[in-house]
Amino acid sequence: MEATCNASKGSSPVFYLVGIPSLPESLFLLVFVIFLLIYLLILVGNALILVAVVIEPSLHKPMYFFVINLSALDILSTTTTVPKMLSLFLRGDRYLSCSACFLQMYLFHGLNCSEAFILVVMAYDRYVAVCRPLHYPVLMTPQTSAALAASAWLTALLLPIPAVVQTSHMAFDSTVFIYNCFCDHLAVVQASCSDTTPQTFMGFCIAMVVSFLPLLLVLLSYAHILASVLHISSREGRSKAFSTCSSHLLVVGAYYSSIAIAYVAYRADLPLDFHIVGNVVFAILTPVLNPLIYTLRNKDVKAAITKIACPQNLGNSRALDP
Repeated sequence: MEATCNASKGSSPVFYLVGIPSLPESLFLLVFVIFLLIYLLILVGNALILVAVVIEPSLHKPMYFFVINLSALDILSTTTTVPKMLSLFLRGDRYLSCSACFLQMYLFHGLNCSEAFILVVMAYDRYVAVCRPLHYPVLMTPQTSAALAASAWLTALLLPIPAVVQTSHMAFDSTVFIYNCFCDHLAVVQASCSDTTPQTFMGFCIAMVVSFLPLLLVLLSYAHILASVLHISSREGRSKAFSTCSSHLLVVGAYYSSIAIAYVAYRADLPLDFHIVGNVVFAILTPVLNPLIYTLRNKDVKAAITKIACPQNLGNSRALDP
């Protein structure tokens, strides 16, 4: 049975972000500082990776081309949500116009879908590098890499459109209370006066396609990689093959861990606050971990960033070399 809406015909609803309901206002400033530091870490870390890969010739390889796609996605996806969250906790700015809310919803879900598909493309790149190394220069040309990345972006940005359009046609009250820190699809659907079953089902189907299909393809790639590595006779060769995949595996683990946290928080019989925090963790966990993983685990990226950050030290070390 549908609820009655009080919005006048022809008027656009205004969306009110409730945030974390039980969080006392005395802690808002602390939460603001924490989110600001995390956001700055995301921006600086991913920007450093972008600059390092672009200006360092030794990183002009397909693997690092996909890494900068991932960094760009992390910057864009957090920028769609975190600035509004910062405004909410600093100034109490909770209102969003109808168009702003649905644009935020579309960009957040579209960019996160793109990340899932880019991770699949990166898994394919590692599969070719490990399982078909002699064919790698032929199979992973710059043109092929660009086409794979563009396909991942385009497919992912098209997927959320039906759900966002259908949700925008639902009935809403004049003021819509969104129990979240940003306009997440499920939170907006649950705030509607219409029957939420069709939209919830559509969102679930899209989530399955975006979450489990890419994960299946990643696992399939790594099954082939594992089988290939086990056929390598030397211990050093096996270690080298695994090391080329370690950063990507950690990023995949971080991405699907954030999905698992959000899913468990939603499905488990937990207070609403846990559901909201689970969504926030999903929004910021992977973007903040990706640059840390690639700067700490990948020697090439780490060396390139060091060269950018400390060029004088690098010059001094070269001068000391015999």
